Amino acid sequence: MRVVLLTNDLVQLSFAEAALRAEGLQSLTLDAATSAAEGSIGAIPRRLVVAAADEVAARRVLAALGIDPSDG
Repeated sequence: MRVVLLTNDLVQLSFAEAALRAEGLQSLTLDAATSAAEGSIGAIPRRLVVAAADEVAARRVLAALGIDPSDG
């Protein structure tokens, strides 16, 4: 799995997931429970990951939408 987005912005995360899904790319959000448990103070961002084989395509989709992979 490869991280394609690291963010605390839940709206951006949802948008990115929907955009990848629309392009037929499966993604998974990691650290959601830990991030919520720490009170969403921004110490632990959520990670959006895709299969290694889909990394380049996923980054292209996100870049086309103006989503910075390190934004958060």
